[in-house]
Amino acid sequence: MTELQRLRAEHAPALLAFERTNRAYFAQSVPDRGDAYFADFDTRHGELLAGQAAGRDHLHLIIGGDGEVLGRINLIDVEDGSAELGFRVAKEAAGRGLATSAVRQVLVLAADVYGLRTLRAAATIDNTGSRTVLLRTGFLPVGETVLDGRPAIRYGRDLAAVRQQPAGA
Repeated sequence: MTELQRLRAEHAPALLAFERTNRAYFAQSVPDRGDAYFADFDTRHGELLAGQAAGRDHLHLIIGGDGEVLGRINLIDVEDGSAELGFRVAKEAAGRGLATSAVRQVLVLAADVYGLRTLRAAATIDNTGSRTVLLRTGFLPVGETVLDGRPAIRYGRDLAAVRQQPAGA
């Protein structure tokens, strides 16, 4: 069983293990975080928590049954009712619908808890998994861009129709 949790200070060791274990896997489809990210992880983690406390970001982890981090789903650069969605799932958890499920949960949080009206996202053209997740969760292509020197597609998602289902529905 997995659970979506808001990022907390005590997640740091499991999050660092997740990033280290999956670094090469992630680098196949998204820009590598670089050595400095790992060397200064504690500082960076503190900065993320400060950004979240200030309301600039809403950061979430997908936690597995043994407490391990299986993925990240983040809403960053919150401003004027909008934010940028980013996500990554561990290689061992990929292809099981975990990212789709977690993004759907974050859409509800974005609309009902964080008061957001729209989300943005981008995925490189060769990142079929992320593009599929975005389309399955209601994002629509809105243009082209370049990410880390690679062609990519920009997506948008209106959150007006996203609402928490009543209990028992």
